[in-house]
Amino acid sequence: MVPDLRQQTTLEELNRWTQGNLMARLGIQFVEVGPDYLVAEMPVTPDHHQTFGILHGGASVTLAESVGSIGANMLLDRTRHAAVGLEINANHLKSVRSGVVRATARVVHAGRTTQVWAIELRDEAGHLTCICRHTLAVIARAGVEKA
Repeated sequence: MVPDLRQQTTLEELNRWTQGNLMARLGIQFVEVGPDYLVAEMPVTPDHHQTFGILHGGASVTLAESVGSIGANMLLDRTRHAAVGLEINANHLKSVRSGVVRATARVVHAGRTTQVWAIELRDEAGHLTCICRHTLAVIARAGVEKA
């Protein structure tokens, strides 16, 4: 059984984790933590576009990987372990030109050495724009012997 994510940290702490890295540059903000899911949003501006004026697929994947990775690390004793991306796949289903995309990540598998998360991205109208599956490796943190 997966622990209640609401008991693991606060939105304020999650949003501090975004500072000074790619998540901050893209404007990614965590907006909700549920018992078994985590939600983040990202604005869609010309800075997020690809050549044809729509949301770049790489930006969508960055949002998905960010919310999945943070969620995975919420399930760990972060003094001993870290979850790092092993693989991510994405199906881009609908283009977005402006507004906000919202990513909802849910844990599918939380094992001792791997985790798998499913992430859905939706536009402001609630349309599914991208669906991802993110696999993470659970590793010992530097200087900590493997449990």
